[in-house]
Amino acid sequence: MNKLKKTIEEKGVFINEDVLKVDSFLNHQIDVDLVEEMGQQFYEHFKDAGITKVVTIESSGIAPAYACARRLGTNMIFIKKSMPSTMIDPLYTSVYSFTKQKEYPICIEKGMLAPGDRVLFIDDFLANGEAFKGAEQLIGQTGAQIAGIGICIEKRFQKGHDYIVKAGYDLYSLASIASTDHKKIKWA
Repeated sequence: MNKLKKTIEEKGVFINEDVLKVDSFLNHQIDVDLVEEMGQQFYEHFKDAGITKVVTIESSGIAPAYACARRLGTNMIFIKKSMPSTMIDPLYTSVYSFTKQKEYPICIEKGMLAPGDRVLFIDDFLANGEAFKGAEQLIGQTGAQIAGIGICIEKRFQKGHDYIVKAGYDLYSLASIASTDHKKIKWA
């Protein structure tokens, strides 16, 4: 998606060689026009996949997941990063955050997904794939099936891409970074 790539080049800020900050348009402040286009791109790719639910992890994936779910005419669920006292029958696991350099719990109410649901997982970034692996565990515990994975920005040079492809999932990334050298992006 050329508009997303251009926005990353113009507004993205490298914290270091591995961490690209996109909070001015994706995960702190939302460029709503850009996110709507991203939702349309995900919709176009997955519209015939029989998706019954769109799932993301709070909070950075919520906007693009919502934009896609609206177009698919289905509900969106976000996996929580802490267990609220209002959950009656939670499923939970823990994931390691590459950005935060720590492990944290994630959870979902058991009844949100059911066997027979076909899930589209959408997230803002794919790096080492730890967030996806946690979501995969939770979705698997419900009996639902992952029918596709939509990623806004992927760092193809890290482990997450290979994990998802080797597992046989339909992976669709809007902006795929092949490498970063001296804080310069080479697109895949």
